[in-house]
Parts: sequence; C-alpha cells; structure tokens
Amino acid sequence: MGKMRLHKFLAQMGINSRRNCEKLIVKGKVKVNNVIITQLGTEIDTNKDKIKVNNKIVHKKVPRIYVLLNKPRGFLCTYHDPFGRPTIYDLLKKIKIKLNYAGRLDLDSEGLVFLTNDGELINQITHPKKKIKKVYLVKIKGFPNDNDLRVLTNGVPISHIFTTNPCQLKILKKNKNNCIVEISINEGKKRQIRRMFSYLGFQVLKLTRTQIGILNLKGLKSGQYRFLGKQEIINYKQFLENN
Repeated sequence: MGKMRLHKFLAQMGINSRRNCEKLIVKGKVKVNNVIITQLGTEIDTNKDKIKVNNKIVHKKVPRIYVLLNKPRGFLCTYHDPFGRPTIYDLLKKIKIKLNYAGRLDLDSEGLVFLTNDGELINQITHPKKKIKKVYLVKIKGFPNDNDLRVLTNGVPISHIFTTNPCQLKILKKNKNNCIVEISINEGKKRQIRRMFSYLGFQVLKLTRTQIGILNLKGLKSGQYRFLGKQEIINYKQFLENN
C-alpha cells in the first residue's frame, strides 16, 4: 500500500469508519511505532510502520466480511451496554472477526443492519454526500391525511437546527386504528423516523428498516444473518461508486 494517511489506513484495515478512526486518533488511542499520534492527517508508510490501536497491533491481512442482519426489537446496536441488555453482537457470536455496523437502529426498531470490517465501505454508506436511500415500514397509531403526508414529504423540523430532506412515503395498509406507511429517506439522524411522525403527533407503534441502497431483508427471518456473496459485494460497491 505504501504511504497513506493514518485514518484511511485504519479504515481500510476494518478498525472503523474513517470518521470514527479520526476520533480514535484524537483520543490518543493510536500508536505509530509505539508513539501516540493525535494529529489528524498524519501520513504513515504501511510497509514499514507498526500501527497499534488500544495497544493492539493492527494486522494488515484480515479477510473482508460483509453481513446482513435482521435485527429483532429489543437488541442494541452497540458493542457493550452498561445495563447488560442484549446487543446485535450477541446474535453474531459465531463470527470471530470484529465487525462494525453502517447505520444503527434503536432498541425498539428492527430490520436490516449491514455490518462489515471494511471501513471504507462503511464510510461510503454513511457519508451524508452519498445520500444512500433507506426504506422503512412504519406502523403508526391513527391515519395521516393528505396534508400530513405532504408536510412529511417536504421535510419537517425535528430539532431547532435541523429540518429533514424531502422524502417519499405512501400508505400501504389501513387497519382499524392504525396504518402501515412506507417511507424512504436519504439521511440518518438519531431516531429520525420517530421524530418525523412525532412532529405531526403520530405515535410509532412499530418500525422496520427493509432496505439500505440495493440491499434488502429478503430471505432473512428476525434474528438471522447471512454473508454477502462475491457478486453481491461487487454489485454493491459499484452501486456506491455510481451514487
């Protein structure tokens, strides 16, 4: 690989996304030849320098793994929960290589989570400039009218400094007291879908992410995961490059 910026190298080695690798550097968690580096933009020679993160050597020949998980409700997207609640990594115990997720789901949400040790790919999926489409099925209490749908579609303020981008949504099914809405967004603020419907006074009863880009939940039962095939990986990388 030769010379390369440190945070990019760490991302390529699957330590985390580029942005999170920058945070590790700033926090003093990274050493180059046993010297702590906190300066962003530091360049290394990957053929000569020895890199450590949290005092563990970063190995350069780690196979890349790509996983789709159907996260059940009640599981956290985190490595460790101080309260001992289940995490998605409890479902992935058989995979011995450390994986990072591209876009979390909150405790009460379920559906598609993409995991990999390819930090460069995570960076592409989660970078705001890419605007990768995510699709959700949302069960809400009550029935939004045409004006509600128009307001949501045009974008709503979910904080005093952030208004959501225009999105696509449609009502798929109406039940006695609730309905199922499909919504597609190209951003990912914390609990964004719930906050969007809350803005109009609707309670979200169930939230399921069904799609991230061209990846979907097809064939995966709740709690199950599968590895992406070689051609799927190629297709997904091409999709990201073309976005």
